[in-house]
Amino acid sequence: MASEETETMTPTETPPIRTGAAEKQAPTRAWGTRLVIVGIVLAAMNLRPAITSLGALLEEVRDGLGMSGTLAGLLTSVPPLCFAFFGVMAPRLARRFGPSAVVCVGMAAIATGLVIRPFIGGTAGFLAATALALMGIAVSNVLMPVIVKRWFPDRVGSMTGLYSMALALGTSLAAAVTVPMTDALGGRWQSGLAVWAVLAVVAVVPWIPLVRARGAATEATSEHVSKTVQREDAELRITHSRTAWALAVFFGLQATAAYITMGWMPQIFRDAGVPAGQAGVLLAVTMAMGVPLAFVIPRVATRLPNQGPVVVALGVCGLAGYTGLYLAPAGGAWAWALLLGISNCAFPLALTMVGMRAKSSVGVAKLSAFAQSTGYLISIPGPLLIGVLYQHSGGWGLPIALMAGLMVPQIIIGTLAGRNRTVEDEVAARAAAA
Repeated sequence: MASEETETMTPTETPPIRTGAAEKQAPTRAWGTRLVIVGIVLAAMNLRPAITSLGALLEEVRDGLGMSGTLAGLLTSVPPLCFAFFGVMAPRLARRFGPSAVVCVGMAAIATGLVIRPFIGGTAGFLAATALALMGIAVSNVLMPVIVKRWFPDRVGSMTGLYSMALALGTSLAAAVTVPMTDALGGRWQSGLAVWAVLAVVAVVPWIPLVRARGAATEATSEHVSKTVQREDAELRITHSRTAWALAVFFGLQATAAYITMGWMPQIFRDAGVPAGQAGVLLAVTMAMGVPLAFVIPRVATRLPNQGPVVVALGVCGLAGYTGLYLAPAGGAWAWALLLGISNCAFPLALTMVGMRAKSSVGVAKLSAFAQSTGYLISIPGPLLIGVLYQHSGGWGLPIALMAGLMVPQIIIGTLAGRNRTVEDEVAARAAAA
């Protein structure tokens, strides 16, 4: 496998004029760049269907496996737990095997987990297979910003937007079509969940030639960064950066909101009298808002020295959506779905800030792993707590109030994370002051 350290030229770099055999490498490099773009889009489309398809059929899965409300809440907490545990391994795996190889294996793990989890039998087997799929999602989550930074260092905003848009598209498709597709496949929830493995198998394909091609022609290379930056990133103690901590907490709070929404919003609407199919479509609308906005927001964010105003705007939409969900869940369902969809675009904003707050792909890898792993750890109690509150309070009033309350610290911490600075400079300043 191609090691990350063997990469010696960025695909976006203008090569010197060459003759003979050297000229033959240029088309290969261009081909590799196009293949990476396809791979990024397909991989991103697979990073949420394992979760949103389950949210759309949560009631059927609960009944089929005999789950209590608390255990179902635990099931919705499994994604952030796996993302935190497995995501921290991603930079080390990428250094050893190369990011393309790790993402390729990650897609294969997603496909395997999705195809076996509905049929393995019992709650324990279901959770284990889900964890396998989530492991693949976790390492890909962390490495996507790294791949973007390495291959497209001058297009971080647009490529993050493309990746985020594809992620939102996959998320919304799974939410929208899982229920009708389940009906079309005979009404068995097992078939409705397993079918998403096909999309993951397709996503493996573009990464295979990138893994097999060992030369620098198809694997991204080191950016044009100074030796000082390389030394800073090699010795970077990410926990010494306040911005890194702010990003981690912001990431955790937005992930809490996102996984509560994906795991519980269809059930909130169904309990308010909305038919199951329409509840799935409402979740799809929420996720679909990320398709256009996930492309626009990173581009806007990279043009601003401070991303705080974007954080505030998204947080206010979240507060309005949760307020409406509390007061009239069925009557204004479409409006609340739209507002919460806008609020959920804090995810592509967080990814964009990760790419902007470090100077090189090495720094981004460390920051991405820290912010996402720590953030997902922070988000673990949220979905579980919502399930406990729902079961013991007998309604959605208290859980929704909690969701709305979490928007306030998200706005405050996100504003701090959006300040114009890098983790390398913060760590260096702290070391100099010591």
